[in-house]
Amino acid sequence: MRLLVLGTGTMAKSQVASFLAIDGVEVVGAVDTDRIRLNEFADHFNIEKRFSTLDEAIAWGEFDAATNVTPDRVHHATSLALIAAGKHVFCEKPLAENYAHALEMTEAAEAAGVINMVNLTYRNVAPLQRAREMVLSGELGTIKHVEASYLQSWLVSRAWGDWRTESRWLWRLSTGHGSNGVLGDVGIHILDFAAYGAATDIDHVFARLKTFNKAPGGQIGEYRLDANDSFTMSVDFANGALGVIHASRWATGHLNELKLRIYGEKGSLEVIHRPNGSDLRGCLGDDIESATWREIQVPPVLTNYQRFAEAVATGKQDDPTFRHAANLQKVIDLAIVSEKERREFNLLAPDTPESTVGQELESKGGDQGPTLALVV
Repeated sequence: MRLLVLGTGTMAKSQVASFLAIDGVEVVGAVDTDRIRLNEFADHFNIEKRFSTLDEAIAWGEFDAATNVTPDRVHHATSLALIAAGKHVFCEKPLAENYAHALEMTEAAEAAGVINMVNLTYRNVAPLQRAREMVLSGELGTIKHVEASYLQSWLVSRAWGDWRTESRWLWRLSTGHGSNGVLGDVGIHILDFAAYGAATDIDHVFARLKTFNKAPGGQIGEYRLDANDSFTMSVDFANGALGVIHASRWATGHLNELKLRIYGEKGSLEVIHRPNGSDLRGCLGDDIESATWREIQVPPVLTNYQRFAEAVATGKQDDPTFRHAANLQKVIDLAIVSEKERREFNLLAPDTPESTVGQELESKGGDQGPTLALVV
């Protein structure tokens, strides 16, 4: 696979390092509007072809696929351009700023027949994959309750850099710069973590969002700091389980931690992922009586990067797809409406025409709220 890198920021470095470790993958070009950053990046990875615009790269055309590592608001237009050029696309999450754009990207990719995947990076967590297998095999029985959290501390810690002075963090705090806050940034991760791990669909959602004051006047330079910092979400799952999902950037002491607890009638599982590793614990069988939890050993799994490279090589689509990420975007969009209107939304309605979603998001009437399809 000849790969083009679109955007050369921090995440691009991590992605390219992962792609270059895969046999048969060659990074042949890089694109960035910041020429200094582009050259530093390309020099570091020995990339010869360098472009200031995507149009230049597409005109050159000597690549099979692209990884789109641009800011969230740029995903839509750039991915559509790549799809129109017949290129396979691996896009950073979230797929788009809203469901309408995400759906347009999905339909374009499916119509073009190109491989399309979204980098929901925590699918790479082997304990999550094993937990899902155990749920699907019936080892936990019927799932009754699910807890999921995504905790970060970069608003109280400088471990990853100083958000007060660095644009790479400030834009994530500003809706005017394309951010939907912690809900849009990592909410898609924890929603996927919860529903994928518990192997069931989200049915209803009620959300609360909070933006805390972070600077005098709520602004630093050109950045108005109005994006949400924390959210809580009460959800029902399609199998009848109740769930609580939350995330915050104010979680002092947690650099980057995802946690999932799945409680079933025959046992429970806990998945924890931190920067230094991942763990799976279970309380099963006779251990239920003594509430004893034991570590469960998990074999490694293929990464999103490996599966994308394989999909391009074989022509066989793999997960997570654009459509899956678009459906998660529905949840995020309706969570924002839920906060504004202080009411619950029903998300599971397979017969609902997806073309009407935009209208439904704007709906103000009815006790039950708009009905949307969510497939996970």
